[in-house]
Amino acid sequence: MSRPDDLAGILAALQPQADLAHRHLWLIHLLDWVRGQRDSVPGAVARFQLFLDAVQARPELQARLQAWWARLIDTVDITTLLADFGFAPRTALVSELAVRLRTKWLPGTPETIDASELFVLALPHEFDAQWVSALDETHLNRLAALLAPAEGTGISPWHRALLNAMTYCAGQILSTGFAPELRLRMSEAARDAQPFHALISDVESLRVEVQHALRTPDRLNEAAQRLRERLEACRAAAATVYTHFEDNGISVGLVFRLRQLRERILRVRLLLDCLLSPKPAAAAAKLMASLVQVGQERRSLRALYASNSSLVAAKVAERSAETGEHYITRTAAEYRSMVKKAAGGGLVIAFTTLAKFALYALALSAFWAGFWAGFNYAVSFVLVQLLHFTVATKQPAMTAPAMAAKLKELGTGDAIESFVDEITHLVRSQVAAVLGNVLVVYPVVLGIALLMLHTLGQPPINTKQAEHVLESLHLLGPSVLFAAFTGVLLFASSIIAGWAENWFVLARLDSAIQYNPRITRFLGAPRAARWAHFLRDNISGFAANISLGFMLGLVPVIATFFGLGLDVRHVTLSAGQIAAASATLGLDVLHQPSFWWAVATLPLLGALNVGVSFYLAFNLAMRARSVSGVDRSRIYAAIRARLRRRPQDFFRPPPQPATAK
Repeated sequence: MSRPDDLAGILAALQPQADLAHRHLWLIHLLDWVRGQRDSVPGAVARFQLFLDAVQARPELQARLQAWWARLIDTVDITTLLADFGFAPRTALVSELAVRLRTKWLPGTPETIDASELFVLALPHEFDAQWVSALDETHLNRLAALLAPAEGTGISPWHRALLNAMTYCAGQILSTGFAPELRLRMSEAARDAQPFHALISDVESLRVEVQHALRTPDRLNEAAQRLRERLEACRAAAATVYTHFEDNGISVGLVFRLRQLRERILRVRLLLDCLLSPKPAAAAAKLMASLVQVGQERRSLRALYASNSSLVAAKVAERSAETGEHYITRTAAEYRSMVKKAAGGGLVIAFTTLAKFALYALALSAFWAGFWAGFNYAVSFVLVQLLHFTVATKQPAMTAPAMAAKLKELGTGDAIESFVDEITHLVRSQVAAVLGNVLVVYPVVLGIALLMLHTLGQPPINTKQAEHVLESLHLLGPSVLFAAFTGVLLFASSIIAGWAENWFVLARLDSAIQYNPRITRFLGAPRAARWAHFLRDNISGFAANISLGFMLGLVPVIATFFGLGLDVRHVTLSAGQIAAASATLGLDVLHQPSFWWAVATLPLLGALNVGVSFYLAFNLAMRARSVSGVDRSRIYAAIRARLRRRPQDFFRPPPQPATAK
């Protein structure tokens, strides 16, 4: 069939006896002509009216259209569109992702008896929902009269399809509600109420009353109300699972199943409203418009990710916020404590830097050099954690969710000033941590390198390597870009940390370690309990530190393999590298411009490591906590005002209040 571009050609091509594919192609061509250039809803409505006028003016054409429609509803299963369209064929997130990828990449065929497949081909654009919604009741009643003659008093095919779709949806709701992974996570009251048990019975009761609606309209209304109440009870029971998630971790797969259950319940309500509507044509058009929107979301990978990751993001942000509070200093005593912890972190990173140069001396292949460098970093970061020290660049991804949590309290000018106070505390804490790291790592590495020079006769690196270190950290080189990229890795490690802790809690591993008979026989009950509490308290830190270490070591190697030329620049490690280069080059290094260019790079490295990581974590936390409506301009204005009035607040702690004698 050639594709006609005008209404006359489209009407001439209407052949009820054509094969399945060409009958469906005619519908696709007609709707394509109606939508036009997708730039004018009134234009599409006008073309639809032209189609109605043309068919109504020619009785033989109307007869052909009715014959075509009769064959369509006899051969195409509309229940798949009404009941299943927009839902995953299997209640698993990975399976749904595969289906959406296949839908995006593979073309559909009109040679199908699945109404949902034909629907996607016939109404593929968001514009279709707009013009279908704009059709008035007169247009819709005319279309209904043209497609099928007046029917008898029995139940219509359309109402029968709606009832069948409701039955299929109810079956899916029942199956999901009875699934043990959801049922066991519902509240005890929800399980005792057994809301899912009578759902199918209520739908079948409605079917009986629809068949006798003319005789007993009151009973039909009672049956419909019972079904609505049953659906609400099912929704409320499923919602109690979210309370379980708050205390026991979140599973993306379970969240996906819950969302599918909720959408199925909403679909049954929509079908019920359409079934009982006194204006069936208008209700059908509204239903079709809503299904067009469903089709748009059905093809969107972004919508799938956003709808099923928001709760996990919220839980990650919540757990990170609890940890992040420990990294914000508000008093002079806390400030001094932060400097001491950062100094301890700098001491550990000094040995990490020297170990890195020792690994370089082994001349390993690219992968193994990256792997052992990552292992070196991971061990060092874990050691810093266990010694209760701190590395400055690890803080922002944790402190950002803690800051975002306070945004919900904004509402008055005093609240904004309080939030700006928290910003100053945060910046001051970061400055203290960076200074504590850098001011210790540099002299320690320098001292050890000079000691090696005097005792062993050679420094950790040779002159060529030292010059390369200084050139690689040049302010006008790519180091600034690499520092920003390192901030992304720091943020990624915090996401991994939140995910790992959520998984640990969801799997109840702390309880398993503490009470599992095999483990308690091996460790003894007291030691098993100590290990359970230790891992529960530290699993997030272990995941963050180990993942960050291996990312710092392996990501540059993988990027080089793909020709990307990316590297990492960590401010504390870079300061240690400059110290090692200084020991090799001696006092003459002070006369080399490359040394001062590298030193000038350090503040930017610290700012970008901290700033990029904080920015990404802060935005994630704001989205997870639904605080996007906050008036950010007021916050920025308050921060600028504080910088003008009291810039020292961002860099040094408040003076200690005098104690009364």
